[in-house]
Amino acid sequence: MELYKGRPDNTDGRLPREIRTYDYLDKLGIDYYRTDHERADNMEACNVIDAVLGVMICKNLFLCNRQKTNFYLLMMPGDKKFKTKELSSQINSARLSFANPEDMLKYLDIEPGAVSIMGLMNDSEHAVKLLIDEDVLKGDDIGCHPCVCTSSLKIKTEDIIEKFLPATGHDYMTVHLVGED
Repeated sequence: MELYKGRPDNTDGRLPREIRTYDYLDKLGIDYYRTDHERADNMEACNVIDAVLGVMICKNLFLCNRQKTNFYLLMMPGDKKFKTKELSSQINSARLSFANPEDMLKYLDIEPGAVSIMGLMNDSEHAVKLLIDEDVLKGDDIGCHPCVCTSSLKIKTEDIIEKFLPATGHDYMTVHLVGED
């Protein structure tokens, strides 16, 4: 795996949703580093990628309430265990579960294994609420997928918070997850 600055020179064989991500970041003047890799759909594969990027491991979970009336994108450190009860009490939403792939595609234009904050650029109706664990916000950079699981990006946390989120019209709620037994 190699580390590149910015978008790929050749976009042949890349999905339109990935190219739209690069276009969006470039339009906002956000610098980013990129690495291309095999499908990364588990944290072990992400650990290798994150070592190349030199960034904190970030787990992205797409969640919903039982009625499927509220959708959440949760960003948390990869080494923390997700405990539904711990998060539910902070956001006043009982019975959280993982949202289905159809809703992931509908709201974020992302498929399983590629969940990323970048998907918020596709949520024009602002149906998804962003939740960020406080430890993610402490890092200088965030690692994420460009809406596909075969590339990964390293972006300054400050650029995500101050440029990307305002451009998408999304705000975020900081949550505190302990993730211990």
